[in-house]
Amino acid sequence: RRQATEYSTSSSDDEFESKPSLTHKAKRALRRRRKLEKETKQLIKQEELKRLHKAQAVQRQLEELEERQRALEIFGVKLERELRGESDSGTKDETQMLHEWFELVLEKNKLMRYESELLIIAQELELEDHQSRLEQKLREKMAIDGKSKRE
Repeated sequence: RRQATEYSTSSSDDEFESKPSLTHKAKRALRRRRKLEKETKQLIKQEELKRLHKAQAVQRQLEELEERQRALEIFGVKLERELRGESDSGTKDETQMLHEWFELVLEKNKLMRYESELLIIAQELELEDHQSRLEQKLREKMAIDGKSKRE
């Protein structure tokens, strides 16, 4: 009988000793999860800043491109008037003016292609940002669901 009593006492001691270790493990897991969440948030913020800087650079390039296109347009109008003979400058040769006009058209087409590329990049950045926000919402909902299941 005495052994049975000692046995039950020691078994209850083991249970009591294992409970603090469980809470210690739970605390460590919680700390680890919080640290991981913090690192994830920092990474998300860094990615968001990268996209923002890239979007700003694209916007600047689009503005510069627009200026160049306006200048080409003004030059093109002037050149077309000279080709039609509406201008007073009869010093240029017609073949020279045609050559300049074709160069102008090539440059304008090149700028239009570049503008298309920049617009595609801008759209890609918007989609990446949208995806990031959706992923963040999903993580938040999963965290809420996880907390409600644990409680």
